[in-house]
Amino acid sequence: MKKTIYVDLDGVLNNYNGEFDVNYIPDIKEGAREFLQKLSDNFTINLYTTRNKLLASKWLIDNDLDRYITDVTSEKGLCFLYIDDRCINFNGDYKKIFNDIKNFKPWYK
Repeated sequence: MKKTIYVDLDGVLNNYNGEFDVNYIPDIKEGAREFLQKLSDNFTINLYTTRNKLLASKWLIDNDLDRYITDVTSEKGLCFLYIDDRCINFNGDYKKIFNDIKNFKPWYK
């Protein structure tokens, strides 16, 4: 049985730059298809997004990624790990995490 990984849509699989449009999902990020293909060999992949589920599902189909994704959801469920462009890994040190939060910037800024 494969472990599950949740992958964020905006900023991970597409060329999101912080300018959110409810009706438009940016183009696929270079290398995303190959990344999901390789990841799917060993993991079950769920797409995590706060976007409309139907719009996100259509984007997956249009970009030939739907074959790698088991579910599209806005809820982060039980899994092995999350891949997200807006996260900080907690390492047990609250002082460090506070400083990491204060200084956080998404990779595209």
